[in-house]
Amino acid sequence: MRAITYDRFGTANDVLRLKEYDKPSPAAGEVLVRVKTSGVNPSDIRARAGGRPGVTKPAFPEISPHSDGAGVIEAVGPGGDAARIGERVWIWNAQWQRAFGTAADYIAVPSEQVVLLPDHVTFETGATLGIPALTAVHAVLAGGSVAGKTVLISGGNGTVGHLAVQVAAASGARVLATARRDAMADVKTAGAAHVFEYNAPDLADQILQATGGELVDRIVEVEFGKNADTNAKIIAERGAIAAFGS
Repeated sequence: MRAITYDRFGTANDVLRLKEYDKPSPAAGEVLVRVKTSGVNPSDIRARAGGRPGVTKPAFPEISPHSDGAGVIEAVGPGGDAARIGERVWIWNAQWQRAFGTAADYIAVPSEQVVLLPDHVTFETGATLGIPALTAVHAVLAGGSVAGKTVLISGGNGTVGHLAVQVAAASGARVLATARRDAMADVKTAGAAHVFEYNAPDLADQILQATGGELVDRIVEVEFGKNADTNAKIIAERGAIAAFGS
């Protein structure tokens, strides 16, 4: 099988290599997935570039990157459920504490990290349902139900933000979002009742005008430091800010 690998930190052009390997065999508790789409996250890029503080070399002699992906189960390990063979699936945390991730033709991964992907959902979409979607769900819902509450999603045009808008809307929240000007219509289509240009100098005032002066119950924040002053003006007493980036 083919796999993209690296054995040292650096830019993608300098360190990534296409190599041939034997197809892995799933161990007990694992399934073998034929990868159709591999998802790339900022954390994958940071790890390959050596951007984690105090980490001076890769954790393994050779790494095939990427934590997210989607594909089809081709085999199961000893004692596994053979009925899963042929399932379309999405994968999460494939390369967490492991040498080989989804940047390969095949991956053997614990079965609980391989989730059924409905037929109407593309493999490309499935490859976004790992780190981005799990982050969005935790950021919106980890503090409890948002039904009937006002939720502001910062950066609604980003992958996590766009998914967070959908999660919040589907959970019964009144959703506000910020976005780039050219993406505002898409964010509104995703479920936001009001969308604001993220760098508007009077952003807090615009938000409060849209809510009729009511403060925001929960903020999902991608740039905590940059938006601290705005958030301080609009967050309700005992409100929550879930920050996933800064």
